[in-house]
Amino acid sequence: MLKIEHLTKRFGEKTAVDDLSLEINAGEIHAFIGRNGAGKTTTIKSCCGILPFDSGEITIDGRSVVSDPVACKKMIAYLPDNPDLYEYMKGGEYINFVADIFGVDKTRRTKLMERYAEELEIADSLGTAIGSYSHGMKQKVAIIAALIHEPKLFLMDEPFVGLDPKASFVLKGYLREMCDNGGAIFYSTHVLDVAEKICDRVSIIRNGKLVRSGSMDEVKGDESLEEVFLELEG
Repeated sequence: MLKIEHLTKRFGEKTAVDDLSLEINAGEIHAFIGRNGAGKTTTIKSCCGILPFDSGEITIDGRSVVSDPVACKKMIAYLPDNPDLYEYMKGGEYINFVADIFGVDKTRRTKLMERYAEELEIADSLGTAIGSYSHGMKQKVAIIAALIHEPKLFLMDEPFVGLDPKASFVLKGYLREMCDNGGAIFYSTHVLDVAEKICDRVSIIRNGKLVRSGSMDEVKGDESLEEVFLELEG
């Protein structure tokens, strides 16, 4: 679903991502872990077409992010670590705005919005301005907006930050449901115990370079994911 080949991204003299190659297959939840500044967000934004990169190739379901960006963006959803929404809009208006961009059928979007809003316990707030929301409420609206066009690939940066335990549980269910339907998840996280429980595969990045990648069992062996990560960092 997502193929990254020899990705390199520089900011001036700093190489943020250095010759990184990685594949995320349909049907899998893939965790991307590393310390702050390791290159996780840069990689994810490059996959979304938000950041241009210096060399390499990124394809989504066989289509190039560089040469066919619109087709790629139709297939993906991106959830940043800090949702930057139009605060003057009401929650429901924002979700409908995103659904309009992706051409989602009104009957289908209404059904999905009602389901997600009810399960994430934000239905009663969709008629009020986003500017009055807490961080967690904004995150819930961003999740609904991301899922409203039923993407094939979901790219997320620290998705569980700011969510209450119930919402975190519900989001985990959405991720597994999406993969069971042939989609794929690629997300960065510092919450290693959650990644260990829900992810099929994991990749560890350090100073812009991929240092370990494989199935969860291959990467951690008899240790915990946290122990493996700290050993590699140490």
